Amino acid sequence: MPHHTPLIATIVAGLGIAFIFGTIAHRLKLPPIAGYLLAGVLIGPFTPGYVADQGLALELAEIGVILLMFGVGLHFSLKDLLSVRAIAIPGAIGQIAIATVMGVGLAWALGWSLGAGLVLGLSLSVASTVVLLKALQDRRLVETERGRIAVGWLIVEDLVMVLTLVVLPAIAGLIGGREVDAAEASGGAGLAALFGPLTIWHALALTALKLIAFVALMIVVGRRLVPFLLHYVAHTGSRELFRLAVLAIALGIAFGSAQLFGVSFALGAFFAGMILAESQLSHQAAQETLPLRDAFAVLFFVSAGMLFDPNIVLSHPIAVIVTVLIITLGKSAAAYFIVRAFKHSHATALTISASLAQIGEFSFILAGLGVSLALLPEEGRSLIMAGAIISILLNPVFFAVLDRYLEKIEPKPDKTPISDVANSNVADSTLTGHAVIIGYGRVGKVIVDALLDAGVPMVVTDEREEAVAELRKRGIPALSGNAGERGMLEATNLKAAKWFISAIPSPFETGGLIEHARKENPGLDIVVRAHSEAEIEYLQKAGASRIINVEHEAASAMIQYVLGRPADPKMDATP
Repeated sequence: MPHHTPLIATIVAGLGIAFIFGTIAHRLKLPPIAGYLLAGVLIGPFTPGYVADQGLALELAEIGVILLMFGVGLHFSLKDLLSVRAIAIPGAIGQIAIATVMGVGLAWALGWSLGAGLVLGLSLSVASTVVLLKALQDRRLVETERGRIAVGWLIVEDLVMVLTLVVLPAIAGLIGGREVDAAEASGGAGLAALFGPLTIWHALALTALKLIAFVALMIVVGRRLVPFLLHYVAHTGSRELFRLAVLAIALGIAFGSAQLFGVSFALGAFFAGMILAESQLSHQAAQETLPLRDAFAVLFFVSAGMLFDPNIVLSHPIAVIVTVLIITLGKSAAAYFIVRAFKHSHATALTISASLAQIGEFSFILAGLGVSLALLPEEGRSLIMAGAIISILLNPVFFAVLDRYLEKIEPKPDKTPISDVANSNVADSTLTGHAVIIGYGRVGKVIVDALLDAGVPMVVTDEREEAVAELRKRGIPALSGNAGERGMLEATNLKAAKWFISAIPSPFETGGLIEHARKENPGLDIVVRAHSEAEIEYLQKAGASRIINVEHEAASAMIQYVLGRPADPKMDATP
């Protein structure tokens, strides 16, 4: 086996150093993203010491983008996307135009050509998929109106950038770059012969046809084939095959859409997830991709750090400052006023502005294309990279400030029963002596049914809106969102509750909830589930009253049935 393994070395160095610096950042109460970016700078070509393979790092990061957009698509539907088209389309196009004009102005001040200004402006106008979605998911905003607008906006930006990547080579010679022949610009001699000398209209028509063909194929064929394939694999009973099928679908459609239709990986993955969202297995598919999505998202930030040349800050400090201001203030202000012009709330406008106050993967691609076409000088690419790194570092800070500001300005609701309001997330429960149940999956549903039959009052929380809707139809008070979200447990009137039951499978998430619940109500009877001795030990330390070991309970029931005697008390995991 050869010892020169750049792929393994890049993954090990990227994840290992990112873990170290991410942990340090967390201890310093900084966003872990800061640590990941610094790790990338450390193993990049502009700092001494080990240099990871930059090309491989970017390709690994692209997998993270694919899985992330696939996961978002699983929580979206075509109806959701169309519901925000009235603001997402004009809003994204308007914001891109304003940011591009700002970029052209900066390029003019630096003495660059119009073409350099267009590339710079377009690069500064498009937000990073990973950063935007991570911020929304951390706050459980993806499925809210604000989240749908932000994701719709992001999709329109992606489409505009796809068109830009096609059109730019065709007009490079007209705006100060090198001439590109038809074969190179259109992707091969065959297309050049078919369309003749390439013009901007040929490029636009070809791209539009590809996009239409891709969407039609996904709606007509993918809508039937993808759910069928996943349901078939699910019936095999193999979780390993199911996980493999989900990854194959996400990566396969993303790669195929890019190769055959010229669509970005992110856009192809999003449509794949959106098609699969109609399946009942969509929630399970999202869970299966979560670990890989998180790991490769880290590699995205590491790869972004590797592109950053710290010398640009010293050699062009004013230009770097102006670039960052365009990203964080200029285009964000444009987005704010556009959203407000469409009669949306102040809070929604601020959320969209904060979401877009950074740049990322498409900016890197555009910068590279601009340099290859002799449109953008190398200093321009360094400015874009510097703007990306600094804006990504600042974005969590913007959201933290926004969170505190919205807490102050948003009115506090009156104390009303959860089941009496349409949006239960903003109402507090008045129940007492009740059970708080976390999760309405397979286990949670059985618990809810049993407690309902016994007449035990309860409040249930679940992240899935469809699950919450089902609970409300049954007259059961329910909260939509993650139980760890700020204010969620308080809204269940935890201080007056008798039981706290966690039916979710994640021990780490459950541990945090136990500590919070125990702090709110020291006398609470807390019942949770576990799957291993290590999980039991962790949950015991967190403060659980009773831990049900799933494997032990199953074995105990089987023994009782086969031998016709009581179960072994040693299998009880009660502390």
